[in-house]
Amino acid sequence: MKILIDQLMNRSGVKFGTSGARGLAADMSDRVCFAYTLGFLQYAVTAHDFGINRVAVAYDLRESSPRIARSVRKAVSHFGLKPIDCKTIPTPTVALYGLSEKIPAIMVTGSHIPENRNGIKFHLPGGEILKNDETEIKRQTVNVPDELFDSNGMLKPAESDFPSETDNGKAKQCYLDRFLNAFSPGFLTGFRIGLYEHSAVGRDLLYELYTALGASVTRLGRSETFIAVDTEAVRDEDQFLARKWATGHSENPPFDAILSTDGDSDRPLLFDEHGEWIRGDIAGILTSRFLLADCVVTPVSSSTALERSGWFKKIVRTKIGSPYVIEAMQHAVLQGDKRVVGYEANGGFLTAGSILFDEEESKRPLSPLPTRDPAIVHIATLRYAKDAGVPLSEMVHYLPRRVVMSDRLQNFPTELSQRKMEELASGGEEMIQLIFATFGELQTIDQTDGIRMVFGDQDIVHLRPSGNAPELRCYTESDTKERASSLLYRTMTILDTWRRRSQHDLYPYQQ
Repeated sequence: MKILIDQLMNRSGVKFGTSGARGLAADMSDRVCFAYTLGFLQYAVTAHDFGINRVAVAYDLRESSPRIARSVRKAVSHFGLKPIDCKTIPTPTVALYGLSEKIPAIMVTGSHIPENRNGIKFHLPGGEILKNDETEIKRQTVNVPDELFDSNGMLKPAESDFPSETDNGKAKQCYLDRFLNAFSPGFLTGFRIGLYEHSAVGRDLLYELYTALGASVTRLGRSETFIAVDTEAVRDEDQFLARKWATGHSENPPFDAILSTDGDSDRPLLFDEHGEWIRGDIAGILTSRFLLADCVVTPVSSSTALERSGWFKKIVRTKIGSPYVIEAMQHAVLQGDKRVVGYEANGGFLTAGSILFDEEESKRPLSPLPTRDPAIVHIATLRYAKDAGVPLSEMVHYLPRRVVMSDRLQNFPTELSQRKMEELASGGEEMIQLIFATFGELQTIDQTDGIRMVFGDQDIVHLRPSGNAPELRCYTESDTKERASSLLYRTMTILDTWRRRSQHDLYPYQQ
């Protein structure tokens, strides 16, 4: 059967989001994932002269991920290429392996979203797909053999058992070597780290890495069932656990930091010695400073403490999503910028070129990894604090006082999000000032990604529909935690009112 990928997206509900394809696991049948993979490979082979003969495939710890990964490997084999089964490793690990081997890499993961959803991230030999690549993949027409699947779109038992070559741990070792070659064996000596493992696919790998760099690591909170940990909208229970562990109960030593990641381990989660969460965009500024970056690229949702710090020669703001950050980083390199880095509000950190940390402590530079990675954030912030002679909690005082808070309203229909954004945009300042009348005088409106409003005293409210799930996200920023929290609470109340009115369809629009 011939299938146009764009039509498959609309029919199945599995569409490209902020980073890769996402959808309900129940909608991601073997046939859908098979077709998606064929579309990606067809585009990769025909549009890029890479001489591709192998494809690396990895997956996270969700219940549905092994099954989806199997259908992806089956598609690779059907396409005439050799699937390399990298099994359960983090997204940046399989991405780096693909870069080093100059082959495509595919990661089956839903990242931080609930377990009933999943996704597929595609990486070309030169890095993860960008928005223009997504457009071209959508245009691909692929031939999916009906005889491979049953009436539910699942691979028939006879088709599910096929030979697959493993990477024999090469991907994992490649990732470890990137850091062990750039940082001395004792780089983290003296640090006491609590590693919140939950169901993160990188939990064992990060334990091995930080131990190899000299840290004393205590493993915490390991779970055999999937937990949807979001590093941008951190759950109350995760913050409670961090504070509990940080109190130094008899079974645990006091920690210098408690570290973790999201589900596919491409975004860091960082708590200080008191168990207080350090937001990803703050950690991103500190990491950029530690690496002596010349050019820093980050989305519009990240804290404006970046500009106020005065630390960086060049700052570029983008839409939210790693593809936009990567594209801007590539442009900066072409313009001649040297130490180019990027980060997102969720903490994921990217590097566009090789960076030599310290000639006395390292003979090799940190190789580029233009996809989100958590380890460099963990390592850099810890060492930055040690070199400054202060605990991690004091590092945030190096930056101008700006507090960013965020939350998301789940089960907020995508169509409703889009309609509300269109109404605000078309209504302009008059409508926004009416809806947010108690927030102060409206100063500016930025529509780079969603609606970002700046009010008097530089208070910021930013609304943006999620690219991965039916959620509407809200970011607020102010000079104090109390003010940012108040802005967030009041905005979330407005958003909830929108949703309830839409669900009950009882009221005309008014606010």
